[in-house]
Amino acid sequence: MSAPGHVLLVTGASRGIGAATARRAAADGWRVAVNYNTSAEHAAQVVAAIQGAGGDAHAYQADVSQSSECERLLTEIATQMGSVSGLVNNVGGTGGAGPFDDNAPEKIERVFALNTFSAFHCTRFAARQMNAGGVIVNVTTQAATYGGAYLSPYAAAKAAVSTMTISASKELASRNIRVNAVSPGVIEAGEFLEYPQERKDAMMATLPLGRFGQPEEVAEAICWLLSDAASYVTGSILPVCGGR
Repeated sequence: MSAPGHVLLVTGASRGIGAATARRAAADGWRVAVNYNTSAEHAAQVVAAIQGAGGDAHAYQADVSQSSECERLLTEIATQMGSVSGLVNNVGGTGGAGPFDDNAPEKIERVFALNTFSAFHCTRFAARQMNAGGVIVNVTTQAATYGGAYLSPYAAAKAAVSTMTISASKELASRNIRVNAVSPGVIEAGEFLEYPQERKDAMMATLPLGRFGQPEEVAEAICWLLSDAASYVTGSILPVCGGR
């Protein structure tokens, strides 16, 4: 499908990769629903930037870790902007680093709700609106493939997103809905910005390209998967990781 005029929902779009994706997709002609949970000011800034550049965007508050909130969000977007043709399941978070055996049940459940359940439920409700076909891109992580020391709940939750991507792509292909994922490495966004310098230095030493990635570079990959240029791509997980 071509982007102009079609509605795209980007979850967790107030900052980082989500915000960069919303801006880049709007430049391609998508009408963008900018989802946020608590960062209303940042979401408003993203919307203003898109509208200032001549695009169409609106902010929508919802805690997409909750199924009922996902349903409400998709219903509101359909009512106000029209049915979605695109979805980027970007929202996520590590829940904080910690030893494997110190992960409390509440933390594990929270991390899975934020990363896995959000993608699963938003995909369910979005797919119901994609009667003329559509495209879904999930944001996972390289830790989903290679593991993440001291980030086990996060790595496991994102691994579930990767598997869900492949499963959904097989089921939804007959309805002309493509489902793919990007798998970022170390990106200068989100929780990474708060890491101590010694941790950043240790990460840098593992990167073949010798630098950290930028949110805009992940957004480029996402928007390619959203575009007609990737019309024969489904069930794929695209690393954006600097060779790590």
